[in-house]
Amino acid sequence: MKKNKLTDLSMDFSFQIIYLVQDLKAKHESVISNQIGRSGTSIGANICEANYAQGKKDFISKLEIALKQASETRYWLELLRRTDYIDEATYRTLNEQCTSIRVMLIASCRTAKQNIESNQ
Repeated sequence: MKKNKLTDLSMDFSFQIIYLVQDLKAKHESVISNQIGRSGTSIGANICEANYAQGKKDFISKLEIALKQASETRYWLELLRRTDYIDEATYRTLNEQCTSIRVMLIASCRTAKQNIESNQ
């Protein structure tokens, strides 16, 4: 697999999400834990798929899906914080990681789109 900072960050974030889901399930919270488990780990899976895209448009599409999943994950993190399932420090750490990934995804999408436009 092609290694890069975005791939590494999303893998690390997935680990943190899995640990969070385990903790939430230990507290008998299943609705949000299932949702954040899916969206939080899907980010990295879509970035991985983008590395093997069938073309630039497919690459962009996979990164945009990852971005949507990161935005959904951010929503679930905020909901978990507001309902006191996670403390402020945990929320801050995970939200910062998620934000870093989102920023990199936005930049990657922009660059890929610009590259397509300049080649036309």
